[in-house]
Amino acid sequence: MAVEQVFHMNGGVGETSYANNSSVQKKVMMRARTILEESINKMFCTNLPTCLKVADLACSSGPDALLVASNIIDIVNETSLRLKVETPTFQFFLSDLFGNDFNAIFKSLPEFYHTLKQDTRCLINATPGTFYGSLFPSNSIHFFHSSFSLH
Repeated sequence: MAVEQVFHMNGGVGETSYANNSSVQKKVMMRARTILEESINKMFCTNLPTCLKVADLACSSGPDALLVASNIIDIVNETSLRLKVETPTFQFFLSDLFGNDFNAIFKSLPEFYHTLKQDTRCLINATPGTFYGSLFPSNSIHFFHSSFSLH
């Protein structure tokens, strides 16, 4: 049996769903924020794209799925302000196995967009598949993120 069929999150919002049982993952993402800030600041020293393309590998589902995007947007906005450069457009590729509940993520997008600063331009895409294979064309992503996945 393929890994993609064995390892997946429990979808929906029920008692055993990932959405209701992911507090540990959220704590890890919040504690790793300083590492995320350092990485983004290093990237900004060498590359200032007009559209920042970010891949979140093993993005999960539920409330944590957009936490990484939110953190990255906040960090880039702060960095852009400090460097006195224009904030880029954001394009996030949320990637997880085919069994991920991408619909739960899409349903939370209106609320996510509502929380963004008015002038923040952000596009969210789903890219189902395994990161053990090819998910993106060469040189198409500026920043890869993976906080809590099987390696």
